[in-house]
Amino acid sequence: MPRVKLFDQQEVLQKATDLFWKQGYHATSMQDLVTHLGINRASLYDTYGGKKSLFLQAITWYKKVKHAQTRAFLQQHKSVKTGFQKLLAAALQECNLDKDRKGCFMVNTATELIPGDEDIREIVADNNIQFERIFYNYLQTGVQSGEINAGKDLKAIASLLYTTLSGLRVVTKAGVQKKKLELSLGTLLSLLD
Repeated sequence: MPRVKLFDQQEVLQKATDLFWKQGYHATSMQDLVTHLGINRASLYDTYGGKKSLFLQAITWYKKVKHAQTRAFLQQHKSVKTGFQKLLAAALQECNLDKDRKGCFMVNTATELIPGDEDIREIVADNNIQFERIFYNYLQTGVQSGEINAGKDLKAIASLLYTTLSGLRVVTKAGVQKKKLELSLGTLLSLLD
């Protein structure tokens, strides 16, 4: 008779993501995962494969969740300028509330594992493309509504918004002052005027 899994696989991916994000890939041992996830080693290997396989599943899951959350967040705001202002403000708030100062999971992963890991490079590159596409499509709605000038280079702005969002999570790790960052974000958002 097959063994029944007594754990929620999505919850495990969330917990694994949190641990990898806080400690990094190399600093997280299989014993750390067993302890943190509350699953025995055999079940962990049986369900997720080894550490690398679990990491790939966790980062892919994280990417999918973040894309869906960001898309839904922006769609709540008819004003594109307001949507981006609130998105960046929420990211800044989240960073300031993070006691562990984890930064950006994707950036942390890229700096730790690229170059050297083609699977990770592809995931991180796809994440960048998808976020820029989400931002570009949202900017397009601003052009269609007349809120944003049609002559603006929306692809460049989408790329800059994503780069800033990622960088924001990095610089807050070093304790850059919130007020300074708010002024920078205001300057960035003025590109939409």
